[in-house]
Amino acid sequence: MTTLETATDVPPSLPALFTGFLKIGMMGFGGVGPVARHIIVAERNWLDDRAYAELMGICQALPGANTVNAAVMLGDRFRGTAGALTCVFALMAMPLLALVAIANVYDAVSDHPLAQVALTGAAASAAGLILGTAARLLTKAGLARWAWLMAAAAFLAVGLLRLPMLPTLLVLVPLGLVAASLGARRI
Repeated sequence: MTTLETATDVPPSLPALFTGFLKIGMMGFGGVGPVARHIIVAERNWLDDRAYAELMGICQALPGANTVNAAVMLGDRFRGTAGALTCVFALMAMPLLALVAIANVYDAVSDHPLAQVALTGAAASAAGLILGTAARLLTKAGLARWAWLMAAAAFLAVGLLRLPMLPTLLVLVPLGLVAASLGARRI
């Protein structure tokens, strides 16, 4: 498959895009990355794992939330401007309603020690979901050796050395393009 090629021959309809992204938005408490991958790849078969990994790579390099960027890109790819707007509206509708309700409840209980314990547990769960999704994407993406080196370099620079992400990307993206170009010539 080429970059962002669909896993199916028939692009999803606007109602299918709406319900898919509405479900992502409803299930995505604490981050929608793992849920989005499951719905887009495993459940709806809109993309395969490699195309999803490529999409998320592009979305991470763009400003804004990754899943919102993915909603815009997939909606536009499948159904143009109407698809992009449909996906973003569906993705944001339920979280906005839930956020208003949760903010009101939190305001009432925020001084209680159990509320602080619950927030700590939620943060640990979110970190585990992110690590699990990253591991799944890395193992199923079928990356070339140079891509593994780029991933390791990005992790080292941003994760361990705490270098800013934008300068890191400004160095690693051209290096990755050169490596991909050299790898393509060898085939």
